[in-house]
Formats: sequence, C-alpha cells, structure tokens
Amino acid sequence: MSGPKIVQVDAFTDRPFAGNPAAVCFLPGAVDARWMQDVAREMNLSETAFLAPEPGEAGTFGLRWFTPAVEVDLCGHATLASAHVLWEDGHLAPDLPARFLTRSGPLTARRGDGGWIALDFPATPVEREVDPGPAAEALGVPVRYAGRGRFDLLVEVADEATVRGLSPDMARLAAIPARGVLVTAPASAGGGDFASRCFFPSVGIAEDPVTGSAHCTLGPFWAGRLGRPELVGLQVSARGGVVRVRVEGDRVILGGQAVTTFRGELADGCGP
Repeated sequence: MSGPKIVQVDAFTDRPFAGNPAAVCFLPGAVDARWMQDVAREMNLSETAFLAPEPGEAGTFGLRWFTPAVEVDLCGHATLASAHVLWEDGHLAPDLPARFLTRSGPLTARRGDGGWIALDFPATPVEREVDPGPAAEALGVPVRYAGRGRFDLLVEVADEATVRGLSPDMARLAAIPARGVLVTAPASAGGGDFASRCFFPSVGIAEDPVTGSAHCTLGPFWAGRLGRPELVGLQVSARGGVVRVRVEGDRVILGGQAVTTFRGELADGCGP
C-alpha cells in the first residue's frame, strides 16, 4: 500500500522553476503534528502544506503549514499551492471557492481569469516604528524606516538596487525578535510598484523566494505610501515572483499564479 501523495507546486509564478516551491500533502483526516514536521524536514522546502477535508463541511479543508524547523501561523505561497492542487486534482470543483481553517482563522481562495488565484488573507500592518539600528547592522546598508508588524519587521531602504544587492548577516538577522525581516523599496523596473526580499533565519529559512504572507504587511505599508489600494509587488529573490495586492480594510487580497512541477507519494511505512 502506498503512502500519502505529495505534489510540489511553484507559487506566485506562471512558469516552472521560478516563484516559491511548496509541497502539498493531501490527507484523509487529521494526523500527528510530529509526523507532519518530519515530512516537512524531509521535503526541505520553505513550506510544506498539509490539507485534510473538514467532516460535514463541503469545500472546507483544514490547512497547516510547516517549515523544515517549525509550524507557522500564516503562509501565502503554500496556501496558493494548496488551492491550486485542490482544483487541479479534482478534490474541489473548479467553479467553487476553497475554504481553509487555519491557525490564522478562516481563509478563502478563488480562481480567476488567466490562471490567477485570489487569496483572502488578514492584513498584518506595521503596528509601531522601531529602532532601525539592529536591522541596518544585519543588512549592512542604511535603513530609512523600520516598523514591527504582527509577525515580521518591515525595513525600507533607498531603492530597488539596494534590495537586490543585499548580502545580510544571517546570524544578526536571526537575533532580531521577529519571525522575519522584510526589506523593501519602490520598484524601479516596469510592472511593479514595490520590490522586496524576505529573510526568515529564525524559523530555518535564510531567504524565502516569494512570500505571500509578507505582502499582508507590505501591501498596507505601500498602499499608505502610494495612496492607492491596488498594487503589484515584485519579490526580487533569485527565483523571483509577482504578487498582486489589494488592501480592503483589515483584509488583503493576494493574487498569484501557480505551476505544478512534480508529483510523488510516500513509500509504504512512511505514512502517518
């Protein structure tokens, strides 16, 4: 007998081998968290998502996210990947929304035109300005602004070239009391409003290629700076990706595309 199936999906991109890869494991029901952590460690991606249908609630799925080191409260790219798998593999009719029950409350995903998927996420705006000194020391560049959100530290630097050229001290970044450090500046290339790179060494991820949940903080920040609610974020990591953002009060609608890259299954004896 074979074990649970795992699908790897590149999220926030329309082509394979770009964006942010996530593993999605579809399960018949709840399983032990230690097993999920072991699988995430084995996959060794920034996130592995675990989906299970909610009994008696059609179209609703329990969703949990694990890095190789810890379970996290919110993850955008693995949610996008999970919705993509639900529709592509026939777990959910293509015209129905996907509803997820998560550690950050209910989340929804809907299919749009051109392969775009819209995620309805909670906004996590900057809550207070903080001393930029530790971030400047860790990043090795001048910092214009530093502010703390629910999960992450947002750091504004001078320009996109500075964001692209960063080579941070990961040990210093990991010592900053936040899930991650989001470094951002106005976009200079066409097609985007702001650029970012996102670092999460404290949860075992040096740099995340494209980070949906970070845009729950980046979106409100740049909506305030630019004076409009609809924006396009360019995450300028080596893999790169595009996130559409629409700020709607205390919610953020994140838009992205996704591409399946491979499918597999756990061997007999490796299941939960």
